[in-house]
Amino acid sequence: MNVAITGTGFMGAVHAEALKRLHLNVIGIQGSSPEKSRAAAAELQIPRSYNDYQDLISDPDVDAIHITTPNRHHFPMAIAGLEAGKHILCEKPLAMTSKESARLSELASNKELAAGVNYNIRFYPLCLETRSRLQSGDLGEVHSIMGSYVQDWLLHETDYNWRVLAKEGGKLRAIADIGTHWLDLVQSLTGLKVTEVFADLKTVHPIRQRPQGEVQTFTNTKGKRQAIPIETEDLGTLVLRFENGAKGSLFVSQATAGRKNCVRYEIAASNGSVAWNSEEPNTLWLGHRNQPNETLVKDPANMSTQAASFTAYPGGHAEGFSDTFKMCFRAFYDYIATGDFTAPCTFPTFEEGHQEIVLCEAVLKSHKEECWVQV
Repeated sequence: MNVAITGTGFMGAVHAEALKRLHLNVIGIQGSSPEKSRAAAAELQIPRSYNDYQDLISDPDVDAIHITTPNRHHFPMAIAGLEAGKHILCEKPLAMTSKESARLSELASNKELAAGVNYNIRFYPLCLETRSRLQSGDLGEVHSIMGSYVQDWLLHETDYNWRVLAKEGGKLRAIADIGTHWLDLVQSLTGLKVTEVFADLKTVHPIRQRPQGEVQTFTNTKGKRQAIPIETEDLGTLVLRFENGAKGSLFVSQATAGRKNCVRYEIAASNGSVAWNSEEPNTLWLGHRNQPNETLVKDPANMSTQAASFTAYPGGHAEGFSDTFKMCFRAFYDYIATGDFTAPCTFPTFEEGHQEIVLCEAVLKSHKEECWVQV
C-alpha cells in the first residue's frame, strides 16, 4: 500500500510515524501551502510533497489517504478522496455536521473502499481486554458507565490553537475534540449506544489572547497577541442514558491543571466492575463483591485472544499512545488486504463517525435548551 497524508501538524507527524512502524510506504504529504508540504516532507523523510490536495488525490501511486487537517476540511477532502478511488482514514470528527457525515457514510457504503475514523483509544490492549470481558457476558449486565477525559493545555487565556475557533473546529470543542473519544470508547467496549443526553457546558475564557502566526497543538508561544472572542466550551458534564437502561456520566475538560491527557472509565455490571486510566494504561482494575479485587497488568499471556492479538510486546513491556495509532492502522490495512469489503469492519467506520456527530448535535441542543435530548 502507498499512503499519503494531508495535514502537517501534530497529528500528521503521529500518523506518519505509526504508518512507518507498520512498514507501510508513506510516499507523500501535503500541507496548507507548498512550503509547508516541502518542509514536512523533509522533516519526516517522506519522498514526495504536494502543492495542494488536488495534486495529492491525482497521484495514481496513492492507494490510501490519511486526513489530519483542521475539522472543516474533513468533509470535502474525504468526499474527493473516495470519489478518486482512495481508501480514507480520517481524524475525528468525521465532518462538521451530521448532514455532511451522513453523506460520507452513505458514499463509503457504496464504494469498495475502506473508510475509517481514527478513534485510536479503542486499541489500548487493556481496553480491548475490557471489551472482550464485557461482550462475552462474564461481567454480566452493565448498570453504570462513568468517567472523564481531562487535559490542561488550554487552561490559561493565553493558550491558543485553531481548535478553539468554531469556524475551524465546529460549535463544540472539548466534547467534540476529546469527549467523543470517550463516548466512542465506552460504546465500543459495552456494545451499548447512548440514547439520551443532558449537557451542561462552560467556556472558561470567553476571550483568548491569540499570538501572531500559527500555533501547533500542545505548544506554548510568546510575543504580540490579539484578543479573540471564543464561543466553544472549555469543559462540560454530560449525564447519559444507554439503550439497556444503564446510566452514565462524563466530565470533559481542557482546563484541568496537571492532567495532561487523562482518559478514565469505570463500568459497573451485575457480576463485577472494571476501571482504566490512560495515564497508567498498562494496568486494569477489576472489582469484585465476594473476593479480593484484582489489578491485571498488561500481558498477552493473561489476556483474551482478541486483546492479545493487538498487543505487540510481552508482559512487562509498556505500550502506550503511539502504539494505539499503529494498531488502529493495522486493523484498517489488514481489512483492506483481505479484499472483502462486505465483511464486518475491525476498525472505527464512517458510520460510527457519523453517529458520534449525531450525538454531539444532541449535546449542543441539550446545553442550549437545558433539557434531556434523545439521540
